[in-house]
Amino acid sequence: MRTVAILGRPNVGKSTLFNRLVGRRRALVHDLPGVTRDRIEGRGRLYELRFRVIDTAGIELGAPEESLPARLARLSLQGLEEADVGLFLIDARAGVTALDREIAALLRRQAKPILLLANKCEGRAGGSGLAEAFELGLGEPIAISAEHGEGLVELADALRPLLAEPAGEAACEGEPLPADGAAPPPTAADEGADAAEEEAQRGPLRLAVVGRPNVGKSSLINALLRSERLLTGPEPGLTRDAVRIAWEWQGRAVELVDTAGLRKKARIEAPLEKLSASATIRAIREADVVLLLLDAERPLEHQDATIAERAIEEGKALVLAVNKWDLVAEPQALLAELRARIAERLDEVKGIQPIPISAKTGRNLDRLLPAVVEAFRRWSRRVPTAKLNRWLQAMLEAHPPPMVEKKRVKLRYVTQVATRPPTFALFGNRPAEHLPQSYLRYLANGLRQAFDLEGTVLRFRVRSSENPYAEERAG
Repeated sequence: MRTVAILGRPNVGKSTLFNRLVGRRRALVHDLPGVTRDRIEGRGRLYELRFRVIDTAGIELGAPEESLPARLARLSLQGLEEADVGLFLIDARAGVTALDREIAALLRRQAKPILLLANKCEGRAGGSGLAEAFELGLGEPIAISAEHGEGLVELADALRPLLAEPAGEAACEGEPLPADGAAPPPTAADEGADAAEEEAQRGPLRLAVVGRPNVGKSSLINALLRSERLLTGPEPGLTRDAVRIAWEWQGRAVELVDTAGLRKKARIEAPLEKLSASATIRAIREADVVLLLLDAERPLEHQDATIAERAIEEGKALVLAVNKWDLVAEPQALLAELRARIAERLDEVKGIQPIPISAKTGRNLDRLLPAVVEAFRRWSRRVPTAKLNRWLQAMLEAHPPPMVEKKRVKLRYVTQVATRPPTFALFGNRPAEHLPQSYLRYLANGLRQAFDLEGTVLRFRVRSSENPYAEERAG
C-alpha cells in the first residue's frame, strides 16, 4: 500500500486533512499551534484510491539541534522518508510566509514527489494566498478546504498517477466513497457502528500503554520497536494524542497505542489537555490489553491506582510494568513494597504481578510481551459449565453463603456467559441477588485459583430463580 505524508508549518490544517482522508477523528484538532507532535497514521481513502496516510508535526526550522522544535522537524521529515508522496500544506488565508518558503526549499531537495496544497480556500478568502503559492517552486498549487471537503476531486487527480501500484501488486479493495471523495468525520451513531464492525472483524491485539506523565511510555514503545518512532525528551507531556502503530511480535499482529499521560482530573484545566485525556480514555476503552507503566521512583501513587481502576471498570486485561528500574537502589525491598500496595489497592485483579523493566537499558523487555499475551489469553478464557459447577459445589461446601434477610441462600448453578472479561451468571433462590460483596470476592478468588485466571478482571451476575434453566431460556 502506498503512503502519503502531510507536511507543513504549525496550524495550517494538516490534522484536519488527515481526519478528512481517514474518515474519522483520529488526530486532535485545535486552534492552538503545534497540537500534533507525534506521527499519527491511518488508512486513507479518496474516491477509488486507498493509501496509508501520515499526519506529522508542524515543521519549524532554525531551532537549536536538540530543542523540541528541531526534534519535531526531524520526526516529520522521517515520516516523509517513509512515504511515497508528500502533501505540503500552506494556509492560503495567511498567505505564503517566510517559514513556508524555507520548508518549500527543503522539500525541493527531497527525492520524493511533493504536491502543494493551498488550504482554507473556501470562499474568496484564500485567493491571494493561492496566487502567491506559485512562487514556492513546487508546481501548480491545488486549492482545497480540508474542513469543508472542497478540492478533493483535484487532489485525487493529482495523486492517482503517484499512487499507482507497480505491476504484480494487488490493488487495495474497498467500498465506493460518497460523492465528495473522502468520508466526513462521523457522527456518534457512525462511530458506534464502526466500533461494532471493528469488534466483529478484530485482528491485531490492541495494546494501550498508559500512565502518568513522564513515566517513559514513548521511550518504552521506541525500545520495543528498536526505532526512534515516537518523540521523547525531558519535557513532561510531550505526547498529546493517542498514537497507533502497527507492529508484529513473533508473527502476531499487534497495534501499539502510545497515549498522553493522565494527571488527576482536578488538575486538568487547559482545553488541549482535556482533549488529550479524552483520547487516552478512548484508547483504554478500545484496547484489549492495557499496559499501565509505573515510575520506579514513585510507584503506584494514587493517580496510578485511578488509571488502573479505569481499565478495570472498562473490563480490560491489565499488565503492570515498573519503568526506570535501573535507578532503584534496593530492588527487592521496593518490589515487596509494591506487591503489598497492589494487593491493597487493586483487589479486583488479585494475583497480578508487576514487571520491573528499564526502557533505557532494555532490562526485562523480553518479559513484557509474553506477559501481555498471557493476560490476553486469560481475559479470553472460557471455562466449561460442567467444570464450573463441580467447582461451585466444592466452594459451597467449604464456605456456605451467609444468611440474607434471615433466609438461607442456595446457589444452584453457574455458567460463563461472556469472555473479555470472563463473566459468570450465578443462579440461586430469591435472596441470592443480595449476596454481600465479600462472598462474591470469595468466589472470584476461588475461580482465579481453580482456572488460571490470576490477575484477570472477573464479573458476576447473580440471578434469583427456582429453575436456573428457565432463567436461561427467559434471558
